[in-house]
Amino acid sequence: MSKVIVFGSLNADLSIECERMPRSSETVHGTGFFINSGGKGGNQAVAAARMGASTYMLGCVGPDAFGRDLVSSLVRYGVSCENVSVSRHFPTGTALIIRTESDKRIIVDTGANQRMNFDTVRTALRGLAERGDVFLTQLECDFEATVKSVVFAHEMGLKTVMNASPALELPDEVYAALDILCINEAECEELCGINPSDATSMRRALAFFAERGVGQTVITLGSKGSASLVGDKVYAAPSFNVETIDPTGAGDAYLGALVTELAAGRPFEESMIVASAAGALCTTKIGAQKSMPGYHQVIEFLAENGYTIDWNE
Repeated sequence: MSKVIVFGSLNADLSIECERMPRSSETVHGTGFFINSGGKGGNQAVAAARMGASTYMLGCVGPDAFGRDLVSSLVRYGVSCENVSVSRHFPTGTALIIRTESDKRIIVDTGANQRMNFDTVRTALRGLAERGDVFLTQLECDFEATVKSVVFAHEMGLKTVMNASPALELPDEVYAALDILCINEAECEELCGINPSDATSMRRALAFFAERGVGQTVITLGSKGSASLVGDKVYAAPSFNVETIDPTGAGDAYLGALVTELAAGRPFEESMIVASAAGALCTTKIGAQKSMPGYHQVIEFLAENGYTIDWNE
């Protein structure tokens, strides 16, 4: 199996629940406070490692307890963190999350995530990556560093994967350097102006990215599964019915499973099915990284739902 190299954000998630959102200047009582390791980069790295990929993290934390805890957590999940640097002057990224039964509000301080520059990523890739490895990134770190890193990884012969979240306008050279672009419905509309709400608009959206040079675009649809253009046909991967407790991290679980399958050289459609199963399982527990399903959990879940995957191929 090829390596999975993740360049992305590392955040400490501080989460609390309340009955309703406080009004301006109002204090309300909360319950269920917890601190969880997060950030899309860290979440996706854990998801890949839990699925069995040899996973390497490129990122930056601050010189504080949050940063030390984030790195320790990644290592416990099996992620190699030799290329996670420590900023002397910026704190670890944090996300403050207020939860109610029907709503969620998040405030993010990116902190040290913005300190990872392209030169650092390039040096790490030169020492670590081999042709055919998977390079996965998002858009929560420095934008210029991310753009240059994708292009450089493509030139090195890596399989480049971007989760364009949060959605930001991408230059043409990034689209042309992407083997896989993964976005949700809202991000799709933000990037191309098309809401993929039916078969016709879905095809138009997928064609938009294909015309700009993206090798394969995946649009995740929440409880409706995911879709991609395979050949000249729109392939719709199924969703799975589960009792959802917390949807946090489901998209990251999907990405981690998808890149693990691709690193193992498995067919794209099959990889999307496995990714959908991983995303569904993630929602059955509270939190992000600690909810990422393991390899055997996904195998059993797929079998229970009538899918037989030959994992020994």
